[in-house]
Amino acid sequence: MAFAAAAALACPACAGASPAANGDSIVALGDSVPYGTNCHCTPYPELTAKPLQATAANDAVPGYRTTNVRRQILSDTAVVDRLRGADVVEIEVGANDVAYSSQCGTSVGCYTPRLPAMERNLAAIVRRVRRLTNGHKRVIVLLDYWSVWLGGKYATEKGQAYVNAASELTARVDAAIKTVAADSGSAYVDLRAAFKGPTYLYDETHYLSSDGDHPNAAGHEQIAKATVTVVESQLKPKSG
Repeated sequence: MAFAAAAALACPACAGASPAANGDSIVALGDSVPYGTNCHCTPYPELTAKPLQATAANDAVPGYRTTNVRRQILSDTAVVDRLRGADVVEIEVGANDVAYSSQCGTSVGCYTPRLPAMERNLAAIVRRVRRLTNGHKRVIVLLDYWSVWLGGKYATEKGQAYVNAASELTARVDAAIKTVAADSGSAYVDLRAAFKGPTYLYDETHYLSSDGDHPNAAGHEQIAKATVTVVESQLKPKSG
């Protein structure tokens, strides 16, 4: 990896640097969160590129589930070409696999049968990305969710049953994402901790846009900060 960013990541003055001429690239895959829905701001994939002095290709698509991303990286030749040269691949997908429905309501048990397929698809996505990027050093980063449904005050307004179900389902989705990251040797970004603190108890409303579902500008900045920290840790030389 040609990033000069092992130093640049720790350099606040580098945050506004233009993309380096060396062609280092970040590719983002996933759903409406990395896409930047309802933010009216620069979404986090582009924000993470700045301190890395890289270019960013945001191939996330609103509404995408793990099945969609899996199909995308098999059949979309433009995305495949970008992945082949990627130095960092950011993947955030899975929430739409368990999207809230009136049929299931707040019954967590109604959604959990979807989780094994979500986990298998995510693992297949990572395997495919690894094959496409084989031949050069790269960092694959899996990001989870602060909430797979509405968050903060927007969840509270739906009632305690909704809050409890959202929390439990988020924990299960995030556990699946973390497992795939560990099993595949990928990096992992804990966005519940980034938004809700280390014990997951803080109110994340100030990071959410007006729909209560997607990050606002501050939220995308927070995701970028957490992601850059993880990428930095992957770039540091291993001691011993």
